[in-house]
Amino acid sequence: MSSLTKWVGRLLLAIGGVLTAYLAAGAIGGAIPTNGDWRPAANGVTIFVETNGIHTGIIVPKLAAGIDWRPIARPEHLADPRYAGFDHLAIGWGERAFYLGTPTWADVRPATILTAAIGSDDTLMHVEHLPRPVPGKDVRTVVLSIAQYRRLAAFIAASFAPGGGHRAGYAGYDAFYTATGRYDAIRTCNAWTGNALAVAGVRVGMWTPFPATVMQWLAE
Repeated sequence: MSSLTKWVGRLLLAIGGVLTAYLAAGAIGGAIPTNGDWRPAANGVTIFVETNGIHTGIIVPKLAAGIDWRPIARPEHLADPRYAGFDHLAIGWGERAFYLGTPTWADVRPATILTAAIGSDDTLMHVEHLPRPVPGKDVRTVVLSIAQYRRLAAFIAASFAPGGGHRAGYAGYDAFYTATGRYDAIRTCNAWTGNALAVAGVRVGMWTPFPATVMQWLAE
């Protein structure tokens, strides 16, 4: 066996070891709860948490508890402004290239994953206009008190870059906005969702880098 072949073999083993360790750490971090005493509010604001298998997002009513998202997510930002008539928004955060290039698992490329994992300050908010969703396997319901919802809203609002730009999304009903924060293997789009829920007071994993580590805490 040539030295080059040995070197390549060792490199692949090292990469596999790092990936295995990362997956294990994510599973452990996602299993350690924050806000262990949290209980859904008897009365309050109903939000939803969704996943498409890659990204997770938080679905909020456009107007509730004195929070109005309409000045941020405006009809003219959409390719088809008619979708702005829907009464809910799905909001997520992520790295620009990964967000724009991976709307589905079929679009995932190793180079895109590697670039995002290394880290980037170029982040986006993804906002979709939609009707009130139907809960199910990929959409979970969470009821927050007014105070909890306002904490959640403040966290989300702070993720939009002040005076940032916007661009068209995947379809006529969504758009991307310039975001704040650095994305890397620790601060993933799903970790952002978990952090947002934790700030609101919801019981969720301490570190939620993967969709499953977010959704496993939320009852169907």
